[in-house]
Amino acid sequence: MKFKNNIKLRYKTIQGLRSFKDVLPPKIKRIIINKGEIYSKTLDNWRYLVGNDFFKICYPNSFKKSNKVVSNTLAIMVKRGHEIDLEYSKKEIINKINTFFGYKVVEKIRITTFEGEIENNKEKKNTVTKNKFKKKIYDVKNDMIKNSLLELTKVYKKK
Repeated sequence: MKFKNNIKLRYKTIQGLRSFKDVLPPKIKRIIINKGEIYSKTLDNWRYLVGNDFFKICYPNSFKKSNKVVSNTLAIMVKRGHEIDLEYSKKEIINKINTFFGYKVVEKIRITTFEGEIENNKEKKNTVTKNKFKKKIYDVKNDMIKNSLLELTKVYKKK
């Protein structure tokens, strides 16, 4: 391998294969790092993190990253009537999520109630990319990266 100084990137690069993360434009990297990674992993492993009992009555709605005023918050949608059960087990869920990721990811849990079935609310949340992210994806100049990101969102919607 040969080391090379690339003037477009901040770091020295090694010629040869690069990881997908290094190839992406900086705007897309920020979107994936800030919004997608933690929320998608918690969604994928939700049954493992909360157990079968809570899996049937609640699901993660959104994840808000911290700033100077607000700490890392996970918003959970809970079926009406089961809020107290979830309220008592907040600390256990926070500890399980933090041990799953290996560092302190979630500091607070915000509970929101809903009526009806969980499947109906998940259908409403089926859109993976919001309009502002779609605009940023369409602003990418490289057609191959743009197409691959659009295909990634389609695959994620099917999941």
